[in-house]
Amino acid sequence: MRLELVHLDNAFSAQRAFLDACAERAAVSVDALADGPRVRLWGYDADLARLEAKLGESAHRHGDGGPVLAFLGSGDFHHVSAMLIARAAADASRPFTIVHLDNHPDWVRCSSGMHCGSWVNRALATSNVAKIITVGVCSKDLQHPEWKGGNLTALKNGRLELFPFAQPPSKVSSDYGAGASHRQEGGLIHWKSIADIGVAAFVELLLSRIETADVYITLDKDVLASPDAVTNWDQGRLSLGDVIALIHAVAGRHTIVGADVVGDYSAPSYAGGVWPFIRKWGESIIDHPRVALGPEAVAAANEATNMRLLAAFAAALKG
Repeated sequence: MRLELVHLDNAFSAQRAFLDACAERAAVSVDALADGPRVRLWGYDADLARLEAKLGESAHRHGDGGPVLAFLGSGDFHHVSAMLIARAAADASRPFTIVHLDNHPDWVRCSSGMHCGSWVNRALATSNVAKIITVGVCSKDLQHPEWKGGNLTALKNGRLELFPFAQPPSKVSSDYGAGASHRQEGGLIHWKSIADIGVAAFVELLLSRIETADVYITLDKDVLASPDAVTNWDQGRLSLGDVIALIHAVAGRHTIVGADVVGDYSAPSYAGGVWPFIRKWGESIIDHPRVALGPEAVAAANEATNMRLLAAFAAALKG
């Protein structure tokens, strides 16, 4: 396993124990602090291409052909996962499934560049990606998903399966059929949720839905209940213990070809011109909840979770 810290913000700066643990594992640091403000929340193609080239250079200099575990900072950068998935896919000898743990589906349309809420569509178009299974959503993104630009076509054709933690039926105007994670009756999509079937039963269901030998895991810590993480987004309801059990279960039956973790908290900083700054600032005002804890408490909570995730993924990636 190669461990990679992609520094797009200052999310890890106060997590000394975590940084020391990464150093002990010979972590590679990618200095992308100059890129972070330009691609935070979303980025134009040219800015994204510069960052992707930097990630490619890191792999060229330090890569050994083995799986990579990357920590990326804030969930505002979850679209960077699409670049890491593409990097893993380029080295893959066979198709793999993406297991996506998140409180948001990240499946909206984005006409220019890529958004932290749109990267799933880029990943679905990547060679060697067989399917994406999204796990843990309980945000409002699934309420009237057509109005919000959700990629329900991928749900209908089976390239995407979505298992919320808990979710009321979603109103839709078109026919999206039925699949492993949903059924449609009239104008409503009914979801097969984790809360309804229980975590243990869901893990077995998830394993039955992975049809490839290889798996890539991307984890946004906003899928976790608030005691286990403090992020820039609203929190989900899975416990850290449940997430770690899921990681171990998947690794017990499949080869993990890569993984990444986002969802540490950092104060937003934007660059790239007046109009992008205004748009991103407005979006953050609408979508980012206020953080009640002080900086030390935030860092302590996220560091404790990162330490446990580092150990879990290191075992899963045979590091």
